[in-house]
Amino acid sequence: MAQVSIVTSQAGAVIGHDDAMRFLFVGDSMTIGRAGDVTWRYRMWQHLETFPGLTYEIVGPRSTLYDAEANAPLSHAYADPSFPPPARRHLSGWGEGWLHMAPVIADAVRETEADVLLVSLGLIDLGFYTDAEQTAANARAFIEAARTANPHIRMVLLPVIPNVRAETDAPFAASCARFNELLAKAVADLDTPSSPLLLASHPPGYDIHTDTYDGTHPGPTGEHLLAAAFADAMHQAWGLGGPYAGLPALVGGPATAEG
Repeated sequence: MAQVSIVTSQAGAVIGHDDAMRFLFVGDSMTIGRAGDVTWRYRMWQHLETFPGLTYEIVGPRSTLYDAEANAPLSHAYADPSFPPPARRHLSGWGEGWLHMAPVIADAVRETEADVLLVSLGLIDLGFYTDAEQTAANARAFIEAARTANPHIRMVLLPVIPNVRAETDAPFAASCARFNELLAKAVADLDTPSSPLLLASHPPGYDIHTDTYDGTHPGPTGEHLLAAAFADAMHQAWGLGGPYAGLPALVGGPATAEG
């Protein structure tokens, strides 16, 4: 395993040797989802499937959802059972952040031959583990480690979306804002032609009161908005696929699991 220095205290790239893009989802509880969820990973898979000319594979060492009763990632109960098992693969975990993913990302990239990382991390770090500066240092360590396994890796990084805690905890809200500034700086500093980095936009109109089921974790509309943030970033910057098409139908529509 590559040696990665992480902080633990609270104070025009080549794509795949066989031309198939290998996407690896990396995230926390918002990405792994819990038993009975559809997940934004499912929404991204649906989006990718709309482009017949796009040769791709979803890769990752894990495929389960979080089981709240067992307090462990043991569930296979996706809301849509037709979600193909190979497309369920990911590297995400309930309660895991940059702190946890930086030491394991090199092995995951190497073993899966991932080409594109779609990363949503940071909220859990800021909430429980590290301050903004330390979290940003761990994000940089993650990027550097991933490149040891694939010097041509592409990454799309989503800024932290403050959750309901930020409405009443001003220091936490400020920490989220500060981290997002530092993440943008890291992307600007570390972006290279051979290993491009993209900072996805905060999903326009994302409302934690209507797009999540508990003020943090995405509900059906939130899942679409998160998938759209990644899909649109890749389309706009790299010409990959097209604009996210599921979003217009959502506006003003019902938030159903099939939406």
